Order: sequence, then structure tokens, then C-alpha cells
Amino acid sequence: MVQINGKPTPDAAGLTVAAYLAQAGYQPAFLAVEKDGVIVPRAQYDTTVLQDGDVVEIVQFVGGG
Repeated sequence: MVQINGKPTPDAAGLTVAAYLAQAGYQPAFLAVEKDGVIVPRAQYDTTVLQDGDVVEIVQFVGGG
């Protein structure tokens, strides 16, 4: 099972980062993804596959002043 932002996410295993982000409704242009303690470059979202045991953190950037 993949853990995403501290929550078990059983349906994420086997998906690419890009596929998971699309399925979950995230806008990739405004976030950063860390997988097992390493930032995933945006260019690798389409090729990075989430696997059982992965720990993922997704951080959204918010503008404001």
C-alpha cells in the first residue's frame, strides 16, 4: 500500500505519479512531489511508478500576500 500525505492509499500502487495526480484532481504545475524522501522531478512524473511501501508527500504551492 502507498502512503500519500500520511494516509494509506491502496489504489495508488501501480500508477505513475502523473496518473495519480490526475486521478486525485491535482494541478501538477502548482505542486512538488516527494517519494521516499526524494523530490521527483516534474519531467519524471510520467515514468515514476508508485509501488507498495512507497511514502509520498504532495505539497501544493499557494500564492498570496
